[in-house]
Amino acid sequence: MLLPNQHHLFDIPDDVTYLNCAYISPSLKSVTKAGRRGMGKKSQPWTITPPDFFKESEEARSLFSQIIGSSSEDIAIIPAVSYGIATAALNLPIKKNENVVVLEEQFPSNYYGWVENVKRADGELIVVSRPEEGSLTTAVLTAINEKTAVVALPNCHWTDGTVLDLLEVSTKCRQYGAALVLDLAQSAGAIPFSVKEIDPDFVIAPSYKWLLGPYSLGFLYVAPRWQDCDPLEHNWIDRANSEDFAGLVNYRDEFQPGARKFDVGERSNFALMPMAVAALKQLLEWDVENVSETLAAFTETIALRATELGLNVAPANERASHLMGIHFLDGVPKELLGNLAERKVYVSVRGNSVRVSPHLYNTDNHVDRLFDALSAVL
Repeated sequence: MLLPNQHHLFDIPDDVTYLNCAYISPSLKSVTKAGRRGMGKKSQPWTITPPDFFKESEEARSLFSQIIGSSSEDIAIIPAVSYGIATAALNLPIKKNENVVVLEEQFPSNYYGWVENVKRADGELIVVSRPEEGSLTTAVLTAINEKTAVVALPNCHWTDGTVLDLLEVSTKCRQYGAALVLDLAQSAGAIPFSVKEIDPDFVIAPSYKWLLGPYSLGFLYVAPRWQDCDPLEHNWIDRANSEDFAGLVNYRDEFQPGARKFDVGERSNFALMPMAVAALKQLLEWDVENVSETLAAFTETIALRATELGLNVAPANERASHLMGIHFLDGVPKELLGNLAERKVYVSVRGNSVRVSPHLYNTDNHVDRLFDALSAVL
């Protein structure tokens, strides 16, 4: 179902054309309000009670689990993609001469951790290049073999939205006993995703992009088969019976149930957590399927307009519904972003792509402004 325009729910001036959700999403008015309310709690700390350290984090855990079709018991709360990758890397065994498969120009937070991991194990990092012919999915499948221990990928490439068929990748991983670690920073909340269908080992999603939430907060899905493994850190709130503040002097070996043992310390940020909850509620009200369908129609219009200008875009079946790259024949002009910003048009340059990433607050007028600005520099 196509959703009506939602510009009224955001605090975006009418003269601003923000086509850069893949960079940082603007906050919904409801999210900003929730954050301000949460910040006010600390001005009267005597009103903060032990249940306040658990209630909203449990609500956020439950809401995010609905986004990816998991149980709330499988969700941990983390501060960043790198934290989730580090947790996965700590627990996924890599033996000598085994390899980890990643993409060329993959986002650094899902790259550096694996570089260090294969160094320690005397293994190999396999970096899959974009093929000149054929799909990126096929290139990834070709790279997976009997020596592959981990495949660490996004759902779509962060620079230009090139999509991967994760079901095919997951099937190949299971064939060779390789673990599948997914960074959904550029897709969770914008592309439908189900852990029941894909069966990944770990899934990481920061809040501040397509989940429309705050910076420095995210979620980690840990498959039940890995929940007996080690957390990245040991803190008080992850231990059993931590709700009993008076009893915290009685140290416990047992952890909170499920994936809670992987939660970051001080997860109960009284400003950020209410913001995440408000954002997730709105996403679930819209339904991610509807968001994806609506944005797909929008990006198709942008792709057609770009082609008319003589610019290159990937075919619709090779790019994500919400995120696309526009390629100039002679490379991205150095002055492009500055010229666009002067017109209050905001996109990103990532690699060799002008990355355009709309959301429900954008209108046809914003597309016109984008291409008026692009025409001026061609």
